[in-house]
Amino acid sequence: MNDFRALKNKIAVVGVGNTKYGDFPDKSDYGLGAQAFKSAIADCGLDKNQIDGLVCCRVPYYARMGEVLGLNPSWTISLPGHGRMSGMSIIEAMMALETGAAKYVALIYTNIGRSRRVSYGGEDSASIWDPWGFTSPGAAHALMFRMHMQRYGTTTRQLGEVSVAFRNNAMLNPDAVMQKPITIDDHETARRIVEPFGLLDYCLINDGAVCMIMTTAERARDLAKPPVLISGVGARDGFQRSSISNFDADFWYSEISDAGAQAYGMAGLGCSDVDAFMCYDNFSATVLFSLEGLGYCARGESGSFVEGGTLGLNGKLPTNTDGGHLSNSYMQGWALNVEAVRQIRGECGARQVPGCEVVQYVAATPCTRSIIYTKG
Repeated sequence: MNDFRALKNKIAVVGVGNTKYGDFPDKSDYGLGAQAFKSAIADCGLDKNQIDGLVCCRVPYYARMGEVLGLNPSWTISLPGHGRMSGMSIIEAMMALETGAAKYVALIYTNIGRSRRVSYGGEDSASIWDPWGFTSPGAAHALMFRMHMQRYGTTTRQLGEVSVAFRNNAMLNPDAVMQKPITIDDHETARRIVEPFGLLDYCLINDGAVCMIMTTAERARDLAKPPVLISGVGARDGFQRSSISNFDADFWYSEISDAGAQAYGMAGLGCSDVDAFMCYDNFSATVLFSLEGLGYCARGESGSFVEGGTLGLNGKLPTNTDGGHLSNSYMQGWALNVEAVRQIRGECGARQVPGCEVVQYVAATPCTRSIIYTKG
């Protein structure tokens, strides 16, 4: 059990920025990162020379990123590009700010996976589990969903509710990569990738970059926009069962439940208080697992819970309002955290959740993290 309760409402996100997402073969990781950083700095009104903390995620070399940006931070950390690292990075930055290791932290994520044709799995990232069919994260998650179907009677049409809701949300986001409407029938007839998953159950790998600026709530009062406070965080790793294969026969239920309970306890809030939900959706089924683990529905009932547009903008639980990884872009959790900030600020235009004051983020992985953002 992690205890972050002393940090409740003491750290704020004050600036966010991102590039367009797509296929940019003429741009480097560093160029995209610099573009997102410039946007985030402008968003909060800081002088870039005030940045004395730097988190680099999926950036090839942190020192080169600092050089490109013209920074000489007093605290720097570099993390790999796994999607679980977005939540981990934010929590690391919180602790750096609380201890005084830094006053203003820039967190930068970059990805050039689309233009360079990076493969997530197969021969590019072979593992000891390959002989059992775990040749990619998609294969492992497909098997997990098959188990969910057999245990609880969940159907692929219910799974399609996730993909369709997120596509409908993306169509309200002019910057989302996918704008073509889809139906449940489209989901059912889409090309199979790994049964029972089809094309519309997979995230979208693109080039792009994201930047967040964080500082203490006290310092945040002097900046350009109202701060978005971090009111709750939770963390739980599950290495014994799933660290290598990304497969878990219990759907990370214990890890999600624990991380969620920590975040709710710290924030003094619960599921019923959440106005919008940002859920790591590398695959559509991960959303179902997350809903159950956090208590939005009973165990085994996520399929029926999402029926009827529950996750859409006008549904009971607006989820991944930017389109998420399935229809906006796979920025490995980072864009979802930016969307959380923008929702609370009321900056989301046609996809804005009315009166949005509490947003929860979760990434259900072998390193599960949950963050609750609130209006400052």
